[in-house]
This record gives sequence, C-alpha cells and structure tokens, in this order.
Amino acid sequence: MQTEYERTVTMKNAVASTNGVWERYRYPVLTAAHAPLFWRYDMNPQTDPDGEEIFGINGVFNAGAIKWDGKYILVARVEGADRKSFFAIAESPNGIDNFVFRPHPLKFDYFPGETNIYDMRLIRHEDGWIYGLFCAESKDPSAAPGDLSSAVAACGIVRTHDLEHWERLPNLRSRTQQRNVVLHPEFVDGKYALYTRPQDDFINAGCGGGIGWTLTDDMTAAEVGEERIINTRAYHTVKELKNGEGPAPIRTKEGWLHLAHGVRGCAAGLRYVLYVYLTSLERPWEVIAEPAGYFMAPTGDERVGDVSNVLFCNGWIADDDGKIFIYYASSDTRMHVATTTVDRLLYYCRHAGSDGLTWRSSVDRLDSIVDKNLEYLERSKKDRVMPEGI
Repeated sequence: MQTEYERTVTMKNAVASTNGVWERYRYPVLTAAHAPLFWRYDMNPQTDPDGEEIFGINGVFNAGAIKWDGKYILVARVEGADRKSFFAIAESPNGIDNFVFRPHPLKFDYFPGETNIYDMRLIRHEDGWIYGLFCAESKDPSAAPGDLSSAVAACGIVRTHDLEHWERLPNLRSRTQQRNVVLHPEFVDGKYALYTRPQDDFINAGCGGGIGWTLTDDMTAAEVGEERIINTRAYHTVKELKNGEGPAPIRTKEGWLHLAHGVRGCAAGLRYVLYVYLTSLERPWEVIAEPAGYFMAPTGDERVGDVSNVLFCNGWIADDDGKIFIYYASSDTRMHVATTTVDRLLYYCRHAGSDGLTWRSSVDRLDSIVDKNLEYLERSKKDRVMPEGI
C-alpha cells in the first residue's frame, strides 16, 4: 500500500492536449488516492491486523490556490465517505505534479449548526492578510418535518498570515443565501470589495441575476450592502441557470482577468463549464470583454465522477513570468491542472468575440472569421508564386 501511494504522489505529469489557449495535463494532481495512508488506516498491525480502512475518502476537489515560499499550495476540499468535507493543504514544487498533503487538516473555530464546509477561495489581500472565503452549509431551520434536503448557505471567512494558524471571522451578513463569494485582492475606494452570488435558496439562483459586486468596510464584520450584478445570466447560454466567480481575479496591464463557472440544464442534468471575462482596472465592476461560450468544459474521463458532467474552479496561480496554473476539479471527484499565460488569455478575451445571443449572430461571427482567413490564405498563395523563369 505504501509503495502504491508513493507511486501515485510522485507520478510525473505531462501535457495531454492543447487548443492554443490552454494546455491540459494527462493526470489529475489530487485524488482520493493522494490522501495519506495514516488518514485512512490504523498503521499499527497489532490493533488493525487486516489493514481495514477506517476513514474513507470519497473525493478531493474544488481547491483554492496560492504560491507560498516557492511552492504551489492547494487548499483542497476533501470529502469523506461520510459526506462531510474538510480543508487540507497539499503542496508541490512545480505546480503540475508531486502534490503531497500536509499531515493534519485545517482546523479553525466551529460555528454551532454548521454541517459542512467547502470550496475555499484563497486571496492574498493588500491589507497583509491571506483570506479564505468558503461555503458554510447548515440544515434549513425552517424546513418542514421530515425534510432532510433543505439547506442554508452562508459565506464563511478565515484569515492567516502563515497558512498554519487560521482565525475564524464572523460569516458574511447577507439578505440572501451566498454560496460563491470572492474577495477582490485590492481595496476599492478604501473598502473591501466582494464578488457575490445572491440566490433564492441553497440550489437555485432564482431572482439572483448572476455575479454580484458589493463593498464592505471591515472583513471582521463583513456585510453585503448595495449589491449590483456585474456579470449576468442569460437565456440559452452556458450560464443560463447559474454562474459564479471562481478564484480571485488577476491584475493585468489591460484589466482584471476573471475565471468563472456557468451552469445550464440539459437532458443529463446540470452541466458546469468554465468561462473567462475581463473587467476594467480602474472600475473592476465594469466588464470590458467576455468571449462567447465556455473556456473549458468536461471532456473524456473528466465527465465521470460523483457528480458527473461538471468542471469547477476556485483556484489559480499567476507566476511572475506570466504563466498561469489553473486548478480545476472534474465531477466533484478529483483535481486537475491546466496552464496558460496572461498574454494568451488577454488575446483570447480580445479576439474570441462576444455572445450575440442568437444563432444568426453566431453565424455572422463565424463568417467574419472565415472571410478573414480565406483572404489571408489566398494572399499567401499568390505570394508563394515564383516569377517566370525562376
């Protein structure tokens, strides 16, 4: 068992596919098999002679990410066989393989009534703290007797200076449920800025129009005040039913790069994909570019898992040289990595074209690409004709 575990965590990764915008890697970077044996077994053969697993791990997914002391850090959602999730830190020297969990899971104050926690976004804020914003789930106290599915979602908040000691802050106060909340990494008008996702209940966005934006004075008493929708849902798009901010946006020379998830319904259920958009540097709540459709969607083995047909991302890392590591989960089961660069994402945002919301606008957009390419190919063909006699 130890040999198999070491083979899993030390397996070298390699690029499996690319579309020019990103490179996907062949092997997941974190799975249930990456969980240390001393989490899952009693290592003493005297007390567990048969090597029986006593703490099952169902999946490792939806990880926040940060670069720390030269290492690539993931704060992963680890779900046990009992369906409860907890956070645990895994680190890698290169960001694409050799991720190893630290011995102990994260531990911070428990708020009475909480049943589950998950999907932490890690944000290094200019105030000097590293914040972790996550979903804290509780049973709905207003649920009818016998209703064991109704839940309430709140945004939990922790902060740390060293990724070792975590301080629990009060949950975000909000008039609506909030499952996907992200802290902007810089002050805006001297205040903390939050990307929100207001929704009517635990599952359905309902009247919630998409990704919201709000300012708050103090993260130790954070609350949603005036809330505007900055990235809207739309009929017959990849974000028809729901959309939510992924990791904190990346500052670039042309604006803030955002990665988000969109959800639509289909015959197979809910389909989660990833998309990107760009907002103004000076006014981060103003969208200045958004390519049509999805940026990444589940493919191949990624489509199979505990909750199938899902890609979700709440962590990415931008290195100083412009390389970006995108840590995404597939089907609520495992973690993957894809790589790109700031320049490639900016080119994609500028040139991919926005969604015109009708089939005819899509045809017109494709026609413009075809005409441009055919003109280029014809010109190139003429340029290659050699003069007579040569």
